[in-house]
Amino acid sequence: MSASRRRGTTDELGPDEPGGDGPYGFDLLAALLDGMDAALCAFDADGVVTHWNREAERILGWSAEEAVGRHGFAGWAVRSADAGEVEGRLMAAMHAAGRQVHEFALLTKDGGRVLVRTQSSAVRGPDGKPAGLYCAFSEVHAQIDLERSIAFSEALFEDASWGVVLIDADLRPAVVNTHAARALGTGRTAVLGRPLGELLTHGVRELESALTHVLAEGAPPAPAEMWIGVRTPDGEKRRCWRSGFVRLASPLAEEPVPLGVGWLFQDVTEAKQGEQEAALLRFRANQLHRAARAAAECEDPAEAATVHLDFSLAGFADHALLDRLHGAPRADTDPAAPVRLVRVAATPAGGPGPSVLSAHPGLPVGYPEGHPALQCVARAGTVRAGAGGIPADQARVWARTRQWPEDTVHALSTVLRSRGRTLGAVTFLRGGGRTGFERTDTTYAEDVAVRIAAALDLAEAAGETRG
Repeated sequence: MSASRRRGTTDELGPDEPGGDGPYGFDLLAALLDGMDAALCAFDADGVVTHWNREAERILGWSAEEAVGRHGFAGWAVRSADAGEVEGRLMAAMHAAGRQVHEFALLTKDGGRVLVRTQSSAVRGPDGKPAGLYCAFSEVHAQIDLERSIAFSEALFEDASWGVVLIDADLRPAVVNTHAARALGTGRTAVLGRPLGELLTHGVRELESALTHVLAEGAPPAPAEMWIGVRTPDGEKRRCWRSGFVRLASPLAEEPVPLGVGWLFQDVTEAKQGEQEAALLRFRANQLHRAARAAAECEDPAEAATVHLDFSLAGFADHALLDRLHGAPRADTDPAAPVRLVRVAATPAGGPGPSVLSAHPGLPVGYPEGHPALQCVARAGTVRAGAGGIPADQARVWARTRQWPEDTVHALSTVLRSRGRTLGAVTFLRGGGRTGFERTDTTYAEDVAVRIAAALDLAEAAGETRG
């Protein structure tokens, strides 16, 4: 415990002074001094040690009983050759304004040397004159570690090129760095204390589950890639953030008390989308290859066309419809000429399964005017259509009107062309649980249509030959 020449605490406080009210005042001061994280010693106006706390004993090895009452550090806590300089710099603090910071090499009780950083300041008496000084010191390497930690923390929250968010135990942002605020589309102070559900539109449950796990179990072994929907003035923006988590615990508690979670993330959306697109292209190329191999084994070219149709659905669409022109194929398309289509085959609307040939191969399909299949034939191109954001009951009416299954909300129709002639159209359909068709989907549908058209053209030629 800290000690002095009176009762092991202080000889500067009397019983009538604040803090010196009987034994309790001395015990309170001793507890405060011994509870400090920094080493502390004090000198009176003559340079005699009056206080020496437990942290000073830990660093140098000298106990309070051995230190209190000595004059300066000479001969025991500092080398004799350095004693004059050290004492002069320390005592100068009594006559200087504010704190004085110095670095000294002090001696430990076992003869070792410790480089310490000191902060010294005058202690003034009732008359305002210097009555002594106190000196708080710590090992330089510990001070440097602390300064590094503070500097690192400040850099993370100012200049880091990845997002840093401190989440409190209630799963609300407590501190947000500049990069994270920009990624969330708001200011640094605007997000503080708000529920994550107000900031994000997608991935909130996954994120909160990860934060709860970290609070209870600690940091996961590896970063996690999470798709997050961010609210912006222009609507939702989906991003993929590679996230790492660390649990924050108070260094002042005897047992670990979680203060929250440190969430660090990097935006890897472009890289992830590139990986997904590359994987999708590989899969679709493989499907086209497998379909070509399977179709080559079909004796009937019409069957080969349905094989291409069935292989194309995997990961691409829920249903597909194959229609050919009623009558002879057209060499040139005329938008003004009427177009009628006859159903050749379709995938089952009630569930998965291979394409089924039409039971009425000669009857035109009752497509209304402006139907996407009719448009794509007239234009000799590709047409995309969607129900948009209309209610579910209206979307079902929209699909029934176009002769599609009721769960359809996205459609893509592309023309069948072979030998410079238009043969018909193939239509791919998606339900409400999937996204609309995009430009890459259009390219794939057109690749499938080329193969189907070639098979239908071969079937027509074979029929004419037999006829």
